[in-house]
Amino acid sequence: MSEEKSSPSYFLYLAWLVAMIATLGSLYFSEIKGYIPCELCWYQRILMYPLALILGIGTFQNDSSVKKFVLPMSMIGTGISLMHYLEQKIPGFGGFKPCKSGVPCNAEYINWFGFITIPFLALTAFVLITVFMITLTVKNRK
Repeated sequence: MSEEKSSPSYFLYLAWLVAMIATLGSLYFSEIKGYIPCELCWYQRILMYPLALILGIGTFQNDSSVKKFVLPMSMIGTGISLMHYLEQKIPGFGGFKPCKSGVPCNAEYINWFGFITIPFLALTAFVLITVFMITLTVKNRK
């Protein structure tokens, strides 16, 4: 464990930065732009918001052992975001559970360059966090 706290980890810091940007971005879309989150968006938020806190604590304490909590959450978030993105972009793809009330999960509030949607942004954040955590794990083994 002392090995995990020996040198500052830029991967931990970068993962925290990504989680903070994703958290603030989702709050911007809902609180400032007024976009109402769908059910799958809520699941992604449930996974992303704690990552910002956990990674922040790990970064400021220089404790990369938080990866054992972060990695499973980021991998689950990746799966949910991918499913949500596919539901938006592939006609007829209903996912595991179609939305029954509120905002439909295939609604696109933004569609930059024809492919960047809010679930795509979340997917990118979760993938980056996952890659940073795997890289941190490999780096700590050496």
